[in-house]
Amino acid sequence: MAYRVRTTPQFDKPVGALDSVAARRVVAELAAVESLEDPRSRGRALTGSLRTYRRYRAGDYRIIVDIRDADLVVLALAVRHRSQAHR
Repeated sequence: MAYRVRTTPQFDKPVGALDSVAARRVVAELAAVESLEDPRSRGRALTGSLRTYRRYRAGDYRIIVDIRDADLVVLALAVRHRSQAHR
């Protein structure tokens, strides 16, 4: 069973402000994650108090997600430049 990608308003607004190349990379990365059987096979787990979240790379940007196994959903929470991703 494949996971579905869902987004939050806190994710959608910054993606709309990205330049077109960066926005396409973010959308392509989420499409690739959606096609996976296990979304944990890509990306990395965050550490510390954020260890329940994962991040995916899309060029210079990081996509922060919460994987909800019970609903088979990858919830995209935020997209940030790599210099600001974990703050």
